[in-house]
Amino acid sequence: MSDASNQTTIFQLADQFIALANELTQQEGDVGKVGTALRFAAARFNAFEASIKSADLGAEKANALEWFTAEYRDMLDDNLEDHIANPPVVNSEEAAEPADNAVQQFKV
Repeated sequence: MSDASNQTTIFQLADQFIALANELTQQEGDVGKVGTALRFAAARFNAFEASIKSADLGAEKANALEWFTAEYRDMLDDNLEDHIANPPVVNSEEAAEPADNAVQQFKV
């Protein structure tokens, strides 16, 4: 039997992805571009995950879209609430307009 204390949690794995995203943001100087790339990578990987878990992805595509969308929405909602309660400190250099205007910007 394996020791559960040696298992990597989803939060530890997520922290590794976030660390890479932070590193890429420093290199690119564009958090929007990195965020878009990360969402694309997640969509690509989740489509792969669905394809290997499904006996008939064509028939189950709508259910897969519904499930992954609900999962993402719940996770995003939790994290938005966390940032509302604990706003990140952003220095003026990071807040500058991105160099890549091909990436859609979210503005309130």
